[in-house]
Amino acid sequence: MPNVWDPAFVDASLDSRSVTFENPTGARGAGGTAHGGRKGRPNRRVDPGEQVVLADLEGPGTLRHIWMTFPPAPPEIMRALQMDVYYDGAAEPSVSVPWLDFFGLPHGRPATYASALTAAQEGRGFNAYFPMPFARHVKITLTNASARVQTIYYQIDYTLEKRLAPDRGYLHATFARQNPTVQKQDFVIASGLAGPGRFLGCNVGVRVLDPGDWYGEGEVKIFRDGDGALPTICGTGLEDYVGSAWGLGPHAAPYGGAPLVVPVDPKLAGTRRVGDTAFVGFYRWHVPDPVMFAKDLRVTIQQIGAAFFLNGEEAAHESYQRTNPVAGEGWMPSGNGLFHAWGIVERCDDYCATAYVYCREPQAVPRLDMRAALTGIERKPWETANPLEMLSATMQPG
Repeated sequence: MPNVWDPAFVDASLDSRSVTFENPTGARGAGGTAHGGRKGRPNRRVDPGEQVVLADLEGPGTLRHIWMTFPPAPPEIMRALQMDVYYDGAAEPSVSVPWLDFFGLPHGRPATYASALTAAQEGRGFNAYFPMPFARHVKITLTNASARVQTIYYQIDYTLEKRLAPDRGYLHATFARQNPTVQKQDFVIASGLAGPGRFLGCNVGVRVLDPGDWYGEGEVKIFRDGDGALPTICGTGLEDYVGSAWGLGPHAAPYGGAPLVVPVDPKLAGTRRVGDTAFVGFYRWHVPDPVMFAKDLRVTIQQIGAAFFLNGEEAAHESYQRTNPVAGEGWMPSGNGLFHAWGIVERCDDYCATAYVYCREPQAVPRLDMRAALTGIERKPWETANPLEMLSATMQPG
């Protein structure tokens, strides 16, 4: 494997290329040909329902960097751009996800962050640095599933190579959503791909539905190579898996973070029986701590939270117990006289996830269900629109 991460590494056999709307084939000496090379075609309008091919390349090679931007818009517009990637002439995609989720941002809500593999610079320049090897061919498409014309800018940087090393894997990405989840049935982040392979990581979105105080006590479990009822790898809680602790606020680090945290209606914040988060999006990359599998993989996360009841809230506690069975050690009395009781409980929320899995051989993944991806993500009345959303309106035809 060429050590391209070493800045001093030099290998002239790597043929560095790039595709954009001005050079869709990536041909040598063909960049920026429109209008005499004076920024003639940096973007393209994509009509509702239209699909465009962003890359159609012969290998062997490796995609190194994908950059994209499109004007800020309401969540159901931002999320309605679909990405599909086909390897080596396959009829079915090995990547089928919303573009914004591919860049690490669920719920159709951009946020500013940077990680080791993805970044949303200023919340509007979307970047992915996943190496995406292909032996013979790769095709990448963008489909506009929204009701608006979308103006797309993009650039894909790649290298053509004499051969791919036999230990290289193909990147697969899948999108899953369960709205709402089912109590005591763990949400499945990744499954169904055959090894040998590697679970690179995921980004997960939670739309908080349960009125309990805290949504994130669920453990992430990684089952590999024949694990039965119990996994080989089991975490200690949602925010712990991300690398944080004692709750989850907005932050970003190289291998884990939560760039998107949308609070509840300020009118309700701090009131009893309402948590403080409406939407959250977090990511985790298993780069220095690789998760390899030889045959099979399944990654899940529990929907378990915490609830606290003050003295005088005995009736509310009794009501909540009827809908939320205990988990862990169950309900515990408070020793400080402030709480009537607190406990770890089962709950139901709205979960989605994009999983990134390298496999030695390209495989078909389930096609994105865009209708399911868009349900219930509309902007809340108390959320503030991006001032640049006026660009979306001005770029509409007529």
